[in-house]
Amino acid sequence: MAALELRHVRYLLAVAEHGNFTRAAEELHISQPTLSQQIRQLERTLGVQLLDRTGRAVRLTDAGAVYTDHARRALRDLAAAERAVHDVQNLSRGHLRLGVTPTFTAYLVGPLTAELYARHPAVGLTLTEMPQDRMEAALLADDLDLGIAFAGPHLPGITPAALFTETLSLVTGTPHARTPAVPLPVGALKDERLALLSGDFATRGHIDAYFARHRAAPRIAVEANSIQALTEIVRRTPLATVLPDAVTHDHPHLTPVPLDPPLPSRTVTLLHREGAYRSAAARAFTELTRDFVRSRGYTPPA
Repeated sequence: MAALELRHVRYLLAVAEHGNFTRAAEELHISQPTLSQQIRQLERTLGVQLLDRTGRAVRLTDAGAVYTDHARRALRDLAAAERAVHDVQNLSRGHLRLGVTPTFTAYLVGPLTAELYARHPAVGLTLTEMPQDRMEAALLADDLDLGIAFAGPHLPGITPAALFTETLSLVTGTPHARTPAVPLPVGALKDERLALLSGDFATRGHIDAYFARHRAAPRIAVEANSIQALTEIVRRTPLATVLPDAVTHDHPHLTPVPLDPPLPSRTVTLLHREGAYRSAAARAFTELTRDFVRSRGYTPPA
């Protein structure tokens, strides 16, 4: 495909995304008349109308919708081809685009990034924290190379590889009155005041479902949308929280207290797009992640 035609395709996709020539032209840093002229030239080349300009918003025609669907896939494949050409197998350079769900920033991202830098200091990393549904969409759109999230169900085209089993416990800032090996009955939580993640975290839904299932109604004194904030609150107050056990490994001031019955465990997975090109950086990160999980002694996946 010639460079001029590639430009035409990108112009069309911008108009389709914004539904407006003015905003698309601003994003592309060209004038609106130039953008309109280029789109009409593409329509003449294809011999079909791609955009319906009769309404307040510019919309794709049926032909335009079909064309843009194929065009997005073609541009994605071209971008993957360019990365493959520039991929250096000895990792003297390279780049990894990694997505993670929020709780992993508390205990997994730091050590994995440190290990990646120690082994392959020339490899760059773009790290994005996002909900799992957005992560899987980004993998399918080739905006990410890998994602760290939880086991399915997954979108079609997403391939999971199990890493370890994550367990959650009550977490306090001081040694609990009970021996840590002795679980605390869930009914005893009625006497606890908790600081929990806010409702926009999937982990909070996991916790609420557990409380509802066992008819537990602890008093929630604080809600926070930051795990770092929670760990600081628990460290400095009598409040307890519920977090993955692994969060306490690097925080000696936090004490995990298992509950009875235990909170349901979750399988942590490494996600990638089925059939996607696996760069040397992505392969190296996959290997070091598995090494790290083994070295930490995390519970193997069921």
